[in-house]
Amino acid sequence: MSDEFNIPLSRRHTLIAGAALSAATAIPSFAFAASTSAKPKGNTEMTESFVKTKDGVEIFYKDWGPKDAQPIVFHHGWPLSSDDWDAQMLFFLANGYRVIAHDRRGHGRSAQVSDGHDMDHYAADASAVYEHLNLKNAVHIGHSTGGGEVARYVAKFGEPQGRVAKAVLVSAVPPIMVKTASNPGGLPIEVFDGLRKALADNRAQFFLDLPTGPFYGFNRPGAKISQGVIQNWWRQGMMGSAKAHYEGIKAFSETDQTEDLKKITVPVLVMHGDDDQIVPIDDAGRLSVKLVKNGTLKVYPGYPHGMLTTHADVLNPDLLAFVKA
Repeated sequence: MSDEFNIPLSRRHTLIAGAALSAATAIPSFAFAASTSAKPKGNTEMTESFVKTKDGVEIFYKDWGPKDAQPIVFHHGWPLSSDDWDAQMLFFLANGYRVIAHDRRGHGRSAQVSDGHDMDHYAADASAVYEHLNLKNAVHIGHSTGGGEVARYVAKFGEPQGRVAKAVLVSAVPPIMVKTASNPGGLPIEVFDGLRKALADNRAQFFLDLPTGPFYGFNRPGAKISQGVIQNWWRQGMMGSAKAHYEGIKAFSETDQTEDLKKITVPVLVMHGDDDQIVPIDDAGRLSVKLVKNGTLKVYPGYPHGMLTTHADVLNPDLLAFVKA
């Protein structure tokens, strides 16, 4: 494990009661704050389509950019959609890459099916998209729950099929969130039971409270609050299925991905903010990097769970540097 990118902690993380895991929302203006004014290179084509999985679920995906360019693949978090990656997709598109992202089953524009809301199905659905597109030499980037999806996909499908070059886990949930005998530093099951209750009682209000508060660190003194970001988070969340979101809490909190991480041999960059109030760094990023064979940890002092949006100008160039390395 390399620690050349480690940045010292500037404050202790805290977990706000009632916080849930998710991926950061992004808006296009942030993408260009992190890039130059360069336009997409090559013959750029933008397409949107669906793939049907083996169990008949229609998965929505976006595939933008030159088809002969290296693919950068994005995995969103709970309870959002591929729109979560706007800032990163536009940034990498402007830098000449092919960018792909899909909506997880029950999320965004994918089918709101009753079953299969678990990490195995998430990874299999993702694989169905990438096999359909016949992606090779791809870099997979996952945020929060999407980081768990990346770990399971790379270990079970991507590396065995020879499709993956590198992986990035951003504020990601592995190895496991919930407190167990083997994971004493995890969060009590009551935290996740509280999330389920909040969702069942009033999902629309819950999906306003989370981005308004701890997700982006907007509850911190002096935080620059963006109502557009909050509303975009709510919009994406409410597009999805309440059942998928409810059952997804178990998937992101109770799935033990220790063995997934141990199987990964490609280079892995682990990025985590030390003020992540949703997925505390000590029981997530700091443990994950120790389990992969070729991992590097980069810690961002004071950054929140949704740092891909609030600090896209910093994270996007760091992602690009890792891809190019």
